[in-house]
Amino acid sequence: MWRHLRHRLPLQGSHFRRQVALGPYVADFCCLSARLIVEVDGGQHTLDHSIVYDEARTISLERQGFRVLRVTNTDVMHRIDDVLETIRAALAIIPSPTHGPAEPGV
Repeated sequence: MWRHLRHRLPLQGSHFRRQVALGPYVADFCCLSARLIVEVDGGQHTLDHSIVYDEARTISLERQGFRVLRVTNTDVMHRIDDVLETIRAALAIIPSPTHGPAEPGV
């Protein structure tokens, strides 16, 4: 996946980093400028406790202003062109700025 992100997805503003620490979490791949995280999930992510953990993790990252895109190992290995197209489409969507709660009286 890393090779494909670096060499097959050279879009303006699509600089991905791998293994990016974001608070208590480490994102598989992250484009900081687009606030986009790509997680590559193996079979262990289908277990009940992993599903619950992943959902809580995604919510936490979304609260930080990130979008989280999950793909499977199988898709990366056998349908990489589709995965890259999905990432391209996600990069084309400009995220709206994240605003904190309004100050009282504002």
